[in-house]
Amino acid sequence: MAALIRRLLASTAAYQTPSIVSSLIAVLTLRLYTGHLTTTDYGYAENLLTAIIFTSILLRFGMGEALLRFWFDDADALRRVDLARTVTAFAFWTSTVVTAIGLAFAGPLSQLLLDHEDSTLMAYGLLGLWAFTNLDIAYTLMRVEERRRAYVTAGVANVLLTLVLTVILVVIADDGARGYVLGNYGASAIVLGAVWITQRRHVSFLPPRRRLTELVAFGGPTIPADAAAFALNVIDRTYLLHVDSPAAAGRYGFAAKLSTVVIVALRGFQAAWPPLAYSVTDEAQAARLYARVTTAYVVTTGLVVCGVTLVGRWAVRAFAADPSYYGASAALPWVALGWALYGLVLVLITVAGRAKVTSRNFPATAAGLVMNVVLLVALVGPLGIAGAGIALCGAYVVILVVLHLLTRRLFHVPFEWRRLATAVLVLSVIGVGGELLLPTHGAGALIARVALGLCAPPLLVVTGVVTVGELRALVALRRRAPADPPVTASGRRG
Repeated sequence: MAALIRRLLASTAAYQTPSIVSSLIAVLTLRLYTGHLTTTDYGYAENLLTAIIFTSILLRFGMGEALLRFWFDDADALRRVDLARTVTAFAFWTSTVVTAIGLAFAGPLSQLLLDHEDSTLMAYGLLGLWAFTNLDIAYTLMRVEERRRAYVTAGVANVLLTLVLTVILVVIADDGARGYVLGNYGASAIVLGAVWITQRRHVSFLPPRRRLTELVAFGGPTIPADAAAFALNVIDRTYLLHVDSPAAAGRYGFAAKLSTVVIVALRGFQAAWPPLAYSVTDEAQAARLYARVTTAYVVTTGLVVCGVTLVGRWAVRAFAADPSYYGASAALPWVALGWALYGLVLVLITVAGRAKVTSRNFPATAAGLVMNVVLLVALVGPLGIAGAGIALCGAYVVILVVLHLLTRRLFHVPFEWRRLATAVLVLSVIGVGGELLLPTHGAGALIARVALGLCAPPLLVVTGVVTVGELRALVALRRRAPADPPVTASGRRG
């Protein structure tokens, strides 16, 4: 178990590095961008960027998930190369064909999505769709090979190049939402070309043929579930843009951007967890690993969400150059909690993936999608963007409950329910209690809230959620975290 936890920590740390760099730069440049982008421009750009990720899920057709799952079923190096070529070729052709069709209808598509016709902005978004889809597959290949250094290099290069291009296009050229979108995904296209060159042995542009039926049979059923789960992030912003205003969607997008402290942990975990979860062949050991990782994830992200709840108002004012963004603080705690809940959904999805019964995921995510729509209609009117955040959290809770009920017999995980319940109770009391009872303005209020937040870790130890022995073991594990696994003569990593 200790060796598995070390691998997870090492992979998570490596995969978090680009996210940490990206998040630091994003936070530090927020005042710069909000000084050059109106809330309306920001709303258009963030809605388009979110739609790109959602559409990419459909285009990949579960090929990334299939690559993750089947890579560990076969140790033969040549068959693994064949698997990788099939997946990369599939992503290339689907993204290229759809992008070409989309460019022909860029104007009407922008009107449909943004309630505002801008064919140039939509064309930049389609470039982003193509680059994001193919780069995601390339990143997945690095993950299954556990090529952590290559992953970090590509990710950090993407972040830095994005910064340069976005500053040039948004700040210097003053190109508004168009510059923001092109800066983000123009950089991805450049990095994709470099990654393809370095991974050329595993990349193919020929129409895929081998193993395609097997891969589609596994990946296809994951599409409705993945799309429905991520659609929650599209529907809330689109609903706000059409029913409230583009400015409200912009403030909501700004809250999501400030939730980056949760997203950093989530992205590293999202990248590191499936390869490790599927690589463990001993069922009893895997079950214990799933349970222990779930508890650790809840405690870690719960502490972050608690902190965001207590000091979110000050963060919004610190990073928004334009006071019109200040209203984002109403949605910030809820959006942060929503991202944390999404990480738990990923844990349960790997349960179904381990059993290769991916069809169980869609009923759960469909139920969450329905709940999201119902709550949006009921809450956005009276509560504004806070209502959209609450709707997001409610939807993820429904997904978690239904998914657990549908997958618990596929692979039994002995979740540590007492520790989980205690952690949620302690962190909720501190976060919600502090928000309701402590002042909301001034330096004294900020100091009091920070002091209350610092009480959370020792309380988790006192209540038995975390033990001193576990903390010592965690420190020891991090000191002994391994580097990239060595490559053997057969091409496999040991």
